[in-house]
Amino acid sequence: MTPLLERITTGDVLVADGAIGTMLFERGLRPGSCPETVNLERPEILEEIAALYLDAGAELLQTNTFGASPLKLACYGLEDQTERIVERAVQAVRAVAKDRAYVCGSCGPCGALLKPYGDTEPDAVAEGFRRQINSMVNAGVDVICVETMVDLREAALAIEAAKDIAPSLPVMATMAFDATPRGFHTIMGVNIEQAAKGLRRAGADVLGSNCGNGSEGMLKVAREFQTHTELPRIIQPNAGLPVQTGDQTTYSETASFMADCATQFLAAGVSIIGGCCGTTPEHIRAIRQAVDGR
Repeated sequence: MTPLLERITTGDVLVADGAIGTMLFERGLRPGSCPETVNLERPEILEEIAALYLDAGAELLQTNTFGASPLKLACYGLEDQTERIVERAVQAVRAVAKDRAYVCGSCGPCGALLKPYGDTEPDAVAEGFRRQINSMVNAGVDVICVETMVDLREAALAIEAAKDIAPSLPVMATMAFDATPRGFHTIMGVNIEQAAKGLRRAGADVLGSNCGNGSEGMLKVAREFQTHTELPRIIQPNAGLPVQTGDQTTYSETASFMADCATQFLAAGVSIIGGCCGTTPEHIRAIRQAVDGR
C-alpha cells in the first residue's frame, strides 16, 4: 500500500473504523471485564469486527490493544501476557486487512496517574508503553495510534516510545476533550492549543481528538485544531454522548447524521475521519459515502 502519510500529503482523506468496545459488548463482553482477554480466548471475534469495518469502507483498522499496557493489564493480573495479547490482536486484524487497509496499533492510557498527581513514576509508564509498542511493531502494524489521552505528559511518553522503537512508522495522537465554560479541556486541564503544540513537540505525525464528544462538539474541536496546527488531523467522534439506562448504554447519533457532519469535518481540513464509542459499521459506511461524495 501507499504509505499513509504520503496519501494524506497528496490530499487523500482516509476513513478509519469505529468503536471496538461497542462491538465487543454486542458480542458478549461483560462490563468491567478486560477487553483484551478476547485476544487470547476468541480472536475470531476480532477478525469478524475488522471484516465488518473493512466491508464498510474503513481504511484504518485498529487493534484491540487500547488497554494493553502492562500497567493497565496488571489490573487483571495479565501483565505477564502483554506481548502475547498484543501479538494476537495484530495478527487478527492483519489476517483481514492484508494489503487493503492499514493496521493501526491502538495505545490508550496506562490507567495510572503520573507523579505528582498520582504515585506512578514516569519511567515506569514509559517502559510499559515501550513493551506494548515494541510488541505491536514486531507483530507488523502499519501505524501507531496513541489515543484518548488526557495527560499531555503521558501522551508524550507514548509518542516518544513509538518514535524511538520505530522511527519510520507514522504516529497518530489524539486527546479526549470536554466542553467547559473556558473552552475545551481534557480532565487534566490541557486545552487544544497546548495539545497541538505538545503532541507535535513529542513527535506525532498526525494529531487530533477522539471520544469525549459527539459530532457537533467534535466539529468545534476540529475547527480549533485547524487554527493551531498545520499537521494532518484525525477526528473520531462518539455517536453522541452516552445515555445510561440501567446496565445499558446507548448513543443517539444516526449514521446519516454522522455522515452529514463528516462533510463539515472535510471543510475543517480533517485528513482522517472515523468513529469512537457507539459507532458501528453502519456509521462508518455512511461516513465513507460522505467522503467519497465530496
